[in-house]
Amino acid sequence: MTDTAQDCRFFVSYTGVKLPLRLVTAIAPEQLSNRNTFIRGYYDAAGALTGFDKVVYGEIELTHRYSYHPNGTLRRADIVMLDEEPATLNFDENGVALTTQDAA
Repeated sequence: MTDTAQDCRFFVSYTGVKLPLRLVTAIAPEQLSNRNTFIRGYYDAAGALTGFDKVVYGEIELTHRYSYHPNGTLRRADIVMLDEEPATLNFDENGVALTTQDAA
């Protein structure tokens, strides 16, 4: 992420089946050298999760990027998994999925 307004935090894992996923078990940056797998989470100034990278043995294996409607519900999720085509999910203001399309 190139946005300097983002707050980057580190986690052991994530949970949930509904987007946005929830990052769990925060870890300090100095603990990263002892881990093969970790999650790098990005938060905006309001504390909303704007995305995360799952890092495994130094490579990004999974990426999620989120944007939100003004009411705080998820508007869009861009998902990239290693060796798979990117996917974009769009949601209305009530959180109902609108379309699923391949990212261009």
